[in-house]
Amino acid sequence: MAFDLDMIKKVYDRYSTRVDAARKATGKPLTLTEKILYAHLSEGDAQKAFGRGVDYVDFAPDRVAMQDATAQMALLQFMQAGRPQVAVPSTVHCDHLIQAKIGAVEDLSTAVDVNREVYDFLASVSDKYGIGFWKAGAGIIHQVVLENYAFPGGMMIGTDSHTPNAGGLGMIAIGVGGADACDVMAGLPWELKFPKLIGVKLTGKLSGWTSAKDVILRVAGILTVKGGTGAIVEYFGEGARSMSATGKGTICNMGAEIGATTSIFGYDEKAAAYLKGTKRADIADLADAIAEHLTGDEEVYANPEQYFDQVIEINLSELEPHVNGPFTPDLAWPISKFATAVKENGWPTKLEVGLIGSCTNSSYEDITRSASIAKQAIDKKLKTQAEFTITPGSEQVRYTVDRDGYLATFAEMGGVVLANACGPCIGQWARHTDDPTRKNSIITSFNRNFAKRQDGNPNTHAFVASPEIVTAFAIAGDLTFNPLTDTLTNEAGEQVKFDEPQGIELPVKGFAVEDAGYQAPAEDGSKVEVIVSPTSSRLQLLEPFKAWEGTDITGLKLLIKAKGKCTTDHISMAGPWLKFRGHLDNISNNMLIGAINYFNLTADSVKNELTGEYGPVPATQRAYKAAGIGSIVVGDENYGEGSSREHAAMEPRHLGVRAILVKSFARIHETNLKKQGMLGITFADNNDYDKIQEDDTIDITGLTTFAPGKQLTVVLHHKDGSTESFPVNHTYNAQQIEWFKAGGALNIIRKQMAS
Repeated sequence: MAFDLDMIKKVYDRYSTRVDAARKATGKPLTLTEKILYAHLSEGDAQKAFGRGVDYVDFAPDRVAMQDATAQMALLQFMQAGRPQVAVPSTVHCDHLIQAKIGAVEDLSTAVDVNREVYDFLASVSDKYGIGFWKAGAGIIHQVVLENYAFPGGMMIGTDSHTPNAGGLGMIAIGVGGADACDVMAGLPWELKFPKLIGVKLTGKLSGWTSAKDVILRVAGILTVKGGTGAIVEYFGEGARSMSATGKGTICNMGAEIGATTSIFGYDEKAAAYLKGTKRADIADLADAIAEHLTGDEEVYANPEQYFDQVIEINLSELEPHVNGPFTPDLAWPISKFATAVKENGWPTKLEVGLIGSCTNSSYEDITRSASIAKQAIDKKLKTQAEFTITPGSEQVRYTVDRDGYLATFAEMGGVVLANACGPCIGQWARHTDDPTRKNSIITSFNRNFAKRQDGNPNTHAFVASPEIVTAFAIAGDLTFNPLTDTLTNEAGEQVKFDEPQGIELPVKGFAVEDAGYQAPAEDGSKVEVIVSPTSSRLQLLEPFKAWEGTDITGLKLLIKAKGKCTTDHISMAGPWLKFRGHLDNISNNMLIGAINYFNLTADSVKNELTGEYGPVPATQRAYKAAGIGSIVVGDENYGEGSSREHAAMEPRHLGVRAILVKSFARIHETNLKKQGMLGITFADNNDYDKIQEDDTIDITGLTTFAPGKQLTVVLHHKDGSTESFPVNHTYNAQQIEWFKAGGALNIIRKQMAS
């Protein structure tokens, strides 16, 4: 039996009418993406066509999902909204706060003890407001959503950038900040600029060592980390239909690494099989009845160039396994060229750790393909040369692969099974290393590999590949090894070669689990009390941000001019800081400590204009705030790339930063800034970035006539007494300008609920 079946029936009942209205409004055949978007307009049936990349549109998502690190701030905001219960089905998943150190049992026990205050808060607030709660150890949010909540043709938002994982089952699933989730849970429309469309036509069929992971690794190499910004990627073709639903989920999940709004596959036999395999045959039956609406129109796929803004074609029969990295997920290497790249670039050839699992690759199929390589190592008498860890995606997957003997296989080849949680993928990893200053290499089946992402060590070269390739590399312990062609010396001194991996899409005996980890909310939440201690170091009730003062913003100090890549990990690090995700003031002590200062090429060292001395970024900003002085942050391209964490927007807002001026923004981060009432602006001419000097005092003018499409002006007052000015752009629409004026979107919600 599926969750929220009545809601899904209502969505499907209106589909034909909504799709017909959209065809009439647009006057053309529709992509799958367009069908789902137009079917979820908050206004109802489409009355007009929307301009891609131009029009802001209000949508009505079907559900919300939150992971524990982001749920804290999202629900602290929701508590201020004044509603007795969430307006749409919503869930919380405890997966981010479990540190990988010893093994699954010990690490989970430690996490439950260390995080008790946070888990109790999340459980009680979920109880009170009608939110489904998945306990620590239940699994990683995106795998749990795919197994229980994702449905073809649906629309959901989630407070994690890898929410698009649900696209593997034909759902538009978009990563957002907690303020967006708060809006939808409060019953308000959710706003999104109507996305551009990128079509990826897949021909042929995967075979041998090549897997679904290699499709997205190849796409990342083509589009780069910002090539999908503002777009939804729609996969289609015979190759798409031949892949498992979980394989498609892997591709959609890692679409976040190209900046895509989300990614999606159409409903097909593989999706139906997965729904039935996860005890949701009732949803498959409903989807079968409207199957024509759960894929793009035939005319679209026959002539994709006419209907997509960009089309990419990949022949799966010719696709090689890929290894991407280091330090960025779009540096793509076919396996045949990877060894040469390692040698030519001087990357450490010795592999120290191989890690498989994560929200991207922890399905039953992934585990079985990897285990087939592990079994070969045992049978061929190969000794595993690198440390090796396995992270199951959910308790259901873990229990089932344990029942079927695969975890025993990993244990025999030297693997360590970690808790059903994010763990090393997000920096929750107490890595065993004898020298953290040594340049070293690791390889994972995760999605991100930014510097310091997994272990906090800037000397770690992290590479990304499929679970089976990672397993083979871990056994070899050498990055110049090619598992497709090379041999290894076994314990008997013989040369042995791996056979191709073998996997099973769905368990022959079906999935099984004793305790999936789900806790239903109280039937009457009005009697539930949510307690937040005023002395807590981990949870803090929120105070509303101040409204705009109604004038231009003048006299700003330059907090930092960031050089190069500045992701949300640079702005608000994860790892040890995760424990403060529910306490805005405490977590603000990590603000921008990873960003590189343009003027001294050093992290967490900026000039305090009040003292002339250099010091940490947060301490410097707190000094400005104490003195009643505003500041500005200047950044480079794709600022805020990476995670959906809104802390990267809330921390500057809380500490008194007034504006963020960059060459370009990543989508989620720009929206998060707007939601918090922050001014996010971009250079009209990127060369103006070079004009900003360390000792400048900066004004932003034109705010008294702030309007959509109308440029603002930045005025630089240099230390030598000279001034210069230049125009800057913004993407604020009328509604978003009201957020800015009110001091944040939540202030407007609170007023609406009060009235």
